[in-house]
Amino acid sequence: MDSQAPFLVLGGEQDDEDIKVMLNGSFLWKIKSRRRKKERFYRLQEDGLTILSERCFKRAPPEGQIVVFSIMHIEAMREGYQSEGLRKHGRYFPETQCLTIVFKGRRKNLDLAAQSEEEAKRWARGLKKLMAKVEAMICPPLFFPYISGIWIHDILHRADKNKDNKMSFKEIKDMLKMINIDMNDIYAYQLFQECDKSSNDRLEEHEIEEFCTLLMKRPELEELFHRYSGQDCVLSAKELGAFLQDQGEVADLAHAHRIIQTYELSEKAKQHDRMMLDGFMMYLLSAAGDILNQEHTNVYQDMSQPLCHYFISTSHNTYLTDNQIGGASSTEAYIRAFMEGCRCVELDCWEGSNGEPIIYHGHTLTSKILFRDVIEIIRDYAFKHSSYPVILSLENHCGLEQQVTMVRHMKAILGDMLLTQTLDGQVPKELPSPEVTPPGNSRGRGRGPWQHSHGLLQGGFSERGPRAPSSMVSSHGHPWALSDPIAVCAPRQAKDAAQLCPQLSDLVVYCQAVPFQSLAQALGSQQAGQMCSFSESKARKLLKESGNGLVRYNAQHLSRIYPLGLKMNSSNYNPQEMWNAGCQLVALNFQTPGWEMDLNHGRFLVNGRCGYVLKPSFLRSRQASFDPESGRGGVGPMWARGVITAQQLPKLNDKKSSIVDPFVRVEIHGVRADCTSKQTEYKLNNGFNPRWDETLSFQLRVPELALVRFVVEDYDATSCNDFVGQFTLPFISLREGYRHIHLLSRDGASLAPATLFVHIKAKKM
Repeated sequence: MDSQAPFLVLGGEQDDEDIKVMLNGSFLWKIKSRRRKKERFYRLQEDGLTILSERCFKRAPPEGQIVVFSIMHIEAMREGYQSEGLRKHGRYFPETQCLTIVFKGRRKNLDLAAQSEEEAKRWARGLKKLMAKVEAMICPPLFFPYISGIWIHDILHRADKNKDNKMSFKEIKDMLKMINIDMNDIYAYQLFQECDKSSNDRLEEHEIEEFCTLLMKRPELEELFHRYSGQDCVLSAKELGAFLQDQGEVADLAHAHRIIQTYELSEKAKQHDRMMLDGFMMYLLSAAGDILNQEHTNVYQDMSQPLCHYFISTSHNTYLTDNQIGGASSTEAYIRAFMEGCRCVELDCWEGSNGEPIIYHGHTLTSKILFRDVIEIIRDYAFKHSSYPVILSLENHCGLEQQVTMVRHMKAILGDMLLTQTLDGQVPKELPSPEVTPPGNSRGRGRGPWQHSHGLLQGGFSERGPRAPSSMVSSHGHPWALSDPIAVCAPRQAKDAAQLCPQLSDLVVYCQAVPFQSLAQALGSQQAGQMCSFSESKARKLLKESGNGLVRYNAQHLSRIYPLGLKMNSSNYNPQEMWNAGCQLVALNFQTPGWEMDLNHGRFLVNGRCGYVLKPSFLRSRQASFDPESGRGGVGPMWARGVITAQQLPKLNDKKSSIVDPFVRVEIHGVRADCTSKQTEYKLNNGFNPRWDETLSFQLRVPELALVRFVVEDYDATSCNDFVGQFTLPFISLREGYRHIHLLSRDGASLAPATLFVHIKAKKM
């Protein structure tokens, strides 16, 4: 409300010279193409977490011409020509005046050019400082009240139409609709009158603050707090220990004391080793109260087993940002995949002009990028998020000359990151582990990619025809070799593309592509360094005919599953089916959001998001008896239930009259016997604080493979329900007790402060 509202990012940054420049605002050029360069006015808001962008008008900007984005949604800040957009279109501005804001999720980069080098540096430094502050505040619970405070402050500012720093009841009603709640007029007016201490039908600053405090109350958390605190409404360390014991956590007094000292806001309460309601709420909203087991957010699994014992995060058509018919190809897509923990990326390589191979989806209208540029991006970004092996899946459509160019670029750009010989100089008897260090390389030196390529077959062959050798690139600084068995016809413009040059073939170190004949033949004679790939339909057929045979194959060898090539919209298949059989490289279109990618994010959310997840023991044994169709041979069973409320769900559009009617669906994805979903009733016109108090129960036969997906949708009686938010995680990483779930958008970005609050009980039967 108040234009002089306190700067909510802690630490006095408002006195920083860089932050002052951002608070005053700057005219920056927004660069989208060679012809589309438009001047915008960008200004950091007083909350210290949101940036406003306005078009430059001589008069006041029309409705809808103001754009706001949050520091919380920024993934990275790059200076200079460090984006594909600026490398292509930013040359009209000096590199020192250019910067790129990279957003989380699938929102496009924001490429900017400042009026001067000094101004660009001010914004770059300021953004980095604010991002660092946000990052530092996300771990401590102190961050969460500020999310709500900043969020409500912005809503109040927008609802105060005449900017008099006072709110009429009509303005309060408008505000309520902005925050996704259609509150009963009588109840809303009672709340309004309760806060109108001056009795002038206007809420002033402190009265508005009180109104918001009442509005933000969490009755379900108050009830839980009073259940343990007793009549004095204060939690002692002993009472907190009782709560922790019911949560299934360490419940000794020392641990309770540490929690109080970490999360309690009142210094006086801390001194007496007591926790007040606000501190209790802070604790439950923090990472300590998250549904995801925080021990699993680090690399906690055994990483010394053979590669075939891990699920490996794998991207299909990685270069695409949209559909495979007319979508754009971009090096940015590789960066985003790597930052999501992807460890296997695909490069479709075709003949380009001037002797330079290009990457795009052949024989379509997708745009083209240089092979060389992609290899440079791999060098620069493959190991920024995860230090474990990267696999480059090269689908070669090039003639001999440009194949040699591909090899030259990989060796020159990747250098000793590229593995060109076996780790011990011997013929491999089994695949190495993700953390084996190549000769001459040390763990602390960083890792490199593993590469996976395939050559075109003479004249073109069907999926079942012979395969050419191919390569796959490894890690710890070096690539190994894999194969892509997709058989394709030689391009007409490249008569010699049917051959694979020795230099490219020599990059195959560990995995040679071999034609798949039968599981019996593969299990009997396939060598450790050989592998097969399967289309999604072929994999499903094998699952149906011999699921256990496929499990035993995957216990010894790598297999890659890829989507059918006829999908115009680049849709995905269900990856869970393939994981159930132990398939490692389950390739998905990362650029296509949907429940399939939600499952992929959930599968690789754990183990430090390093892109490698150890398969359950019953999928790693060569004598495995597990049947992925029935689930027989698993460890289970388990039983689970949950009670659900929600807080501050996002609106689906900007219309004031648009209020969601939310319901929650809990889905179990696992073996066929475990796949099910149950949902709550919908709550009419309340996306702010709906409360269901419903119990949803599930029985799981194979919990080690199961993923749990919490989905919020907007009920619609006449058409399809609209997606609101979701969160997916492995069942074995789900924590019992009272937990918050921080919802994600369709493209995986945070929907803070939107949460679900659940009570989870799970036990073996």
